Amino acid sequence: MERFKMIASGFLMLIKNGNILLLRRANTGYKDGFYSLPAGHVEDNESVMRSTARESFEEIGIRVDQKDLLFVHAIHIQENDIRMFFFFRANKWKGEPFNKEPEKCDDLRWCPINALPPNTIDYIRHAIKRYQKQIYYSEFGWSL
Repeated sequence: MERFKMIASGFLMLIKNGNILLLRRANTGYKDGFYSLPAGHVEDNESVMRSTARESFEEIGIRVDQKDLLFVHAIHIQENDIRMFFFFRANKWKGEPFNKEPEKCDDLRWCPINALPPNTIDYIRHAIKRYQKQIYYSEFGWSL
């Protein structure tokens, strides 16, 4: 019997002056038109922190050193499948964020962290609220 394998993803929170950087998904086939955070799947032989740093450069053109990533939340999520999402905050980075993947993102903006757009992905909103309450782990989408 094959052992169950779970997909892991890393998400980046950039927060500045009470605003959080969000990007709106487009042309991906998943949650298009909804705001999310810079993120991506962990690849083979890659740590979740390395993945988060790599995806930050690929999606928004900034350089984040892994030592500057602070773990802030994890979600064990059940949606179409079962995944682990790890959220990190970076207090410093190199470069100014810009939309480096216009074929997958049609908006990149700083939004008030206490007034997220109504079309923010539900588990992203959940993670941001948990971060604000300093809750480091949650489960999302599991039926009781």
